[in-house]
Amino acid sequence: MQAWMELLLYLCGCYLALCLLFYFLQHYFFFRPEILPRTFEYKYSFPFTEVNFEMEDGGVINGIHFRAPNAKGVVFYLKGNSRSIKGWGKFAKDFLGKGYDFFMIDYRGFGKSKGRRTESTLYNDAQAVYKWLSSQYREEQIIVYGRSMGSGIAARVASWNKPRMLILDSPYYSFLHQVQQYGFWLPLKWILRYKIRSDQFIRKVDCPVFVLHGTHDRLISFKQGRMLAEAAPRGLLIPIEGGGHNNLPEFAEYHEQLYDILHDEALYHSLLVRLQGVA
Repeated sequence: MQAWMELLLYLCGCYLALCLLFYFLQHYFFFRPEILPRTFEYKYSFPFTEVNFEMEDGGVINGIHFRAPNAKGVVFYLKGNSRSIKGWGKFAKDFLGKGYDFFMIDYRGFGKSKGRRTESTLYNDAQAVYKWLSSQYREEQIIVYGRSMGSGIAARVASWNKPRMLILDSPYYSFLHQVQQYGFWLPLKWILRYKIRSDQFIRKVDCPVFVLHGTHDRLISFKQGRMLAEAAPRGLLIPIEGGGHNNLPEFAEYHEQLYDILHDEALYHSLLVRLQGVA
């Protein structure tokens, strides 16, 4: 009997140690930042301006602002969980070529951005930048675009404001839902620091929501994109046949669909007037 008790205590101790390890080290699991020196100079083949935002708590958010001639508006691009805007800036061409300015930021701890990163600071930093953009453009000219990890942050920002539209690229239903698929054996409701409930945010988004998702996405399932589109009051799922998680821009269909999203007024207005559950 004593041997069984000792084994049970040992297993409980191991489980507790794993929970503590996950709690304190999850930043390393979920974020893979590239850190840049403050003196680093961005180099792109398109005109751009580097912008820094000083946050009230002392954090600094670094961004880059690309401009297109006679732009119809601006795309506020919230990127994924890896690297920095040094590499992600290449996606500006996908929007500049379609007649839109392009604005992107690095989250705290990425690139030149500094400060302690939490779920709340991710939202609040993005919101502060959105407010700055709304001083440069009319809100009906602002498109919020969230890619992978950034999809939940984009949904939160869109739920607080009235942008022209929200575009979600390979999104999760919620970050909690995504992590539960792998860490179902952990008490995630208590130890997960980033729950990012896109499923709750999306229900409060009034603008049209377009969800682009690869049908062969093995990291964030296509099913999650469909569930999120169905939860949006004005949502439309756009499958990219054969697309994975990191290769949608390699598909001609992605660019064709993106062009229609940005320019097809009939498509935009068909979602704008649609109510939940009514076509």
